[in-house]
Amino acid sequence: MRRTLLRAAAAATALATAVSMAACSSDDDSAGGRSADSAATSNGEFPTSVDTKFGEITIDEAPQRVVALGWGDAEIALDLGVQPVGARDWLGFGEDNDGISPFNDDSYDESPEILDTEEVEYEKIASLNPDLILDVRSAGDEDTYETLSDIATTVSVPEGSESFTTTWEDQVSMISTALGLPETGDELIGEVNGRIDEAREANPDWSDKTASVVTQFGDGWGAYVAGDARMDLVTALGFQENSEVADMAEDNFYVDLSEENIDVTDSDVVIGFPIGSDTTEFEESSGWNRIGAVKDGRGIVADEELTSAFSLGTPDAMLYAIDELQPQLEEATS
Repeated sequence: MRRTLLRAAAAATALATAVSMAACSSDDDSAGGRSADSAATSNGEFPTSVDTKFGEITIDEAPQRVVALGWGDAEIALDLGVQPVGARDWLGFGEDNDGISPFNDDSYDESPEILDTEEVEYEKIASLNPDLILDVRSAGDEDTYETLSDIATTVSVPEGSESFTTTWEDQVSMISTALGLPETGDELIGEVNGRIDEAREANPDWSDKTASVVTQFGDGWGAYVAGDARMDLVTALGFQENSEVADMAEDNFYVDLSEENIDVTDSDVVIGFPIGSDTTEFEESSGWNRIGAVKDGRGIVADEELTSAFSLGTPDAMLYAIDELQPQLEEATS
């Protein structure tokens, strides 16, 4: 498994949810236009069981054809040496890139089927003849789970998870366990946490500072709170969440705001980015410039690559995001 972090830039557009997952080699032709089963590069341990919102799921033997539908599921599968036969490209990395982010330098031997992001294409998924479906960071909808389970063994969200709030650590742990590779999953988690610890220990003063993560979509504004990968990374680095924003969340990971009340996000440091618009326009917008931290030079506008990494929240993406954010956070809090 290659773990070198790709630094190349990519034009990622609107942020969103899941991608796809992987499988092992076979001599048989695959369905849905795929010419061969995907290859797994690691030997898994089976049978194995995964605890989910819908009970304990047992996988008796190494899956040969895995489809991943959860946000970042495919990238994690690739990190584990397993290649998808079907994938969702929620962040718009493109079919030419097999839906893979520029932060992951693992690749497919054969391109996956790229699946629609707006609805679950049950018939197309079934045509891929999967024997395991991953939907680990997702809405966790029971009807969707039951329909997918009629197609193949499905690993959905963890118990207690709300819509798209599966933590990256749970996601890696569940996927690696489902693939019979729990020790490899632990290594991935350890690598990311080691990098987080390194950045936090180099900046102990961050623990006394607050932070907000702000976005603009069209004319609307909003802020992410705990339970979202973006805010969770910032707090993991040592920052405290803006309590006033957190109190507005109402068991969600996102707070709707307007230009009139965007200044509620004012913190020791504010990280912002636009969804579906130009970063220059965002940086010059009246809403962004209403925030006190921005006026004082303590605002960070994430570029497209950092926004994508910040939003994807997979191990490779997080490593990239930390490397990019750390010097900017140090400057903003100096």
